[in-house]
Amino acid sequence: MIDVVRGDITQQDVDAIVNAANSSLMGGGGVDGAIHAAAGPALLQACKDVRRRLYPDGLPTGAAIATTGGDLPARFVIHTVGPKYWEYADGGRELLAAAHRNSLAETQRVGASSVAFPAISCGVYGWNPREAAPIAIEAVRTALADFPDVQRVSFVLINDDAFDAFTRAIESAD
Repeated sequence: MIDVVRGDITQQDVDAIVNAANSSLMGGGGVDGAIHAAAGPALLQACKDVRRRLYPDGLPTGAAIATTGGDLPARFVIHTVGPKYWEYADGGRELLAAAHRNSLAETQRVGASSVAFPAISCGVYGWNPREAAPIAIEAVRTALADFPDVQRVSFVLINDDAFDAFTRAIESAD
């Protein structure tokens, strides 16, 4: 099941939330900063551990990795780095799709059955939600067949533009 919700991703009653992270995993602005602030120091420590053990040069664009949820209602945070629109001739469409697919793979890997996504790359990374939403919805819809343990996916959007774009995209995909 895939749905679109208007709200705060840090307050969702799901097993995992996806963080639209920067490659450093050390927090930032937008949803990344909100998740780090709500999760508390355990999240930052987990991210430092990931950097030290697995990604000393930072998490690559399109990749995903799970950490603890810290003080969040969600048990896990799935960090992914979306593409910066201006760095690719097509905005990085395949990397945006990969960020969603790899986040679902991590969701299943940690045993989570429900996950909430933000509008990856739709903030400072320059993607227009009307362009990103169909890519995100299609990537998730297609990838769910490979991850049968993931039973519920929500796109949790904080602003009207993103909410409207994702709602239209999910309606068009039906």
